[in-house]
Amino acid sequence: MLDGISLDQLRTFIAAVDEGSFSAAARKLNRVQSAVSGWIGGLEDQLGVLLFDRSGRFPKLTPQGVLLLADARNVVYGVDTLKARAGLMTSGVEAELSVVVDVFFPTSVISAVAKAFAEHFPLTPLRLFVEGLGAAYQPVLDGRCSLGILPPLPQAFPSLVSERLGELPLVAVASARHPLAGVGHRIPRRELAKHVQLVLTDRSDLTAGRDFGVASASTWRLADLSTKYAFLKDCVGWGGMPLHMVEQDIAAGRLVVLDVDDMPPSGWMLTMSVYHQPSQPPGPAGKWFVDRLKTLWDRSDGVHAP
Repeated sequence: MLDGISLDQLRTFIAAVDEGSFSAAARKLNRVQSAVSGWIGGLEDQLGVLLFDRSGRFPKLTPQGVLLLADARNVVYGVDTLKARAGLMTSGVEAELSVVVDVFFPTSVISAVAKAFAEHFPLTPLRLFVEGLGAAYQPVLDGRCSLGILPPLPQAFPSLVSERLGELPLVAVASARHPLAGVGHRIPRRELAKHVQLVLTDRSDLTAGRDFGVASASTWRLADLSTKYAFLKDCVGWGGMPLHMVEQDIAAGRLVVLDVDDMPPSGWMLTMSVYHQPSQPPGPAGKWFVDRLKTLWDRSDGVHAP
């Protein structure tokens, strides 16, 4: 009966293969050789398959044994993973970590943190979402994400707790071929209003119908930042962008920073914070994620941390 197969049998089977003989497996498992032979023989009887060819000096895997060895390793690995993950849960580590990140936050920093997280918490899955405006707040508000790396919105969210991370600059840019790029003086708002402004639109209902940083009566609304970025480089309108995303284009002359009224030369500073529900404070994995984020963001170029 296959239901009677034990983990000891599977571990012994694997040890015999890895160590090269039943006697070596017995030494590794701190068992007598007869017990090892008995467990493997019993496993062969239950499977109805000969796992080892014993005609030579050392047992050799049969073709059937080669195929079943992979299955045995998967079963043992799965059980070991289950036990390790359960141990993490009892120690307080989250079963999984879900984070929503604002679209303006530097992707390179998030990627580096995620890579380090996978090494530090290999048994804790990371679910990562990238959204903008109210759509970035929604997963934290409804409990789908335990953490949000978000900028403030004019609308208050008293049900959330926040911790400031730092600031990143936003600049108004246009293609070097755009008419606004040729204005040789500070650009008044009336001049901006003559040209199409590219703005992000909220994919949630939290800020539906509300505008943020709109200076032109002619606006094109885009649902994602990458499309806005592509349009700007292709001389389709002007708009605000996080500096870290466009600084190479500015240095190469593909995009030009617009000297706009009501904007300091260095751009607007956007404060980024960690948000969570008071009833769901970050556990060990979440705290590690936030601390690592702070450290790597402090080291990154073009970012102004507190």
